[in-house]
Amino acid sequence: MLEKISILGGNDKAGAAEPIKWLDVRTGEVLAVVGPTGSGKTQLISDIEQYASGDTPTGRSILVNEQPADKYAESRKIKHLVAEVSQNMNFVIDMSIEEFLLMHARIRSIDNPGKLVEEVLEVSNKLAGEPLSNTDNLTALSGGQSRALMVADVALISNAPIVLIDEIENAGIDRLKALEFLTGNGKVVLVVTHDPTLMLLASNRVVMKNGGMNKYLPTSGSEREILVQLTNIEKEVSLLRNRLRDGETI
Repeated sequence: MLEKISILGGNDKAGAAEPIKWLDVRTGEVLAVVGPTGSGKTQLISDIEQYASGDTPTGRSILVNEQPADKYAESRKIKHLVAEVSQNMNFVIDMSIEEFLLMHARIRSIDNPGKLVEEVLEVSNKLAGEPLSNTDNLTALSGGQSRALMVADVALISNAPIVLIDEIENAGIDRLKALEFLTGNGKVVLVVTHDPTLMLLASNRVVMKNGGMNKYLPTSGSEREILVQLTNIEKEVSLLRNRLRDGETI
């Protein structure tokens, strides 16, 4: 059973040692990965996805329950530990949503896949602006619909204990609901984001600078108070957006 992953620091873009030498992310935690464009956020989650062992440009190593990935007791299942949700996801396979979800569920040896397909579609439609149907062809989906479907698929079918989320605020879906779905069931979650609301929803954040892990900060009590204000603003903006989309005036 996964308890935590550990990121062992390597070097930044200049070759200097990263200020953070060891960073644990435990199950049930959400870690926001923040910093300006080009600071190394995406590379950090790429190192995790690849189970880096000092063999990537950063020189970092990733441990699973304090063991190298290839020594992890359940290493035969290692390829199923990580799922990623990217801001750029589109399908090229020519099949219906139902066919795709049933195929994925069977690969995962899930019992009663038909019921799960219904749940995935329900979640997808809570995230997407335009509704999806089981009979829709994957190649005909918009970018937002594709990403809504993949969020639901990762949350319910992949059920990977480590979830990597890359700038979901640009995915054209309800990002707060998406994060809520993806962070359930005691997962390790890393969120690359520029969005202050998503940053403060996380348990902690690592600040990237020049390709290196520069600071590690827990979300403070005062920041959680600000989060309440931001969430209320989000609700108001969402209502206005929906009214304008529906052709109303404000």
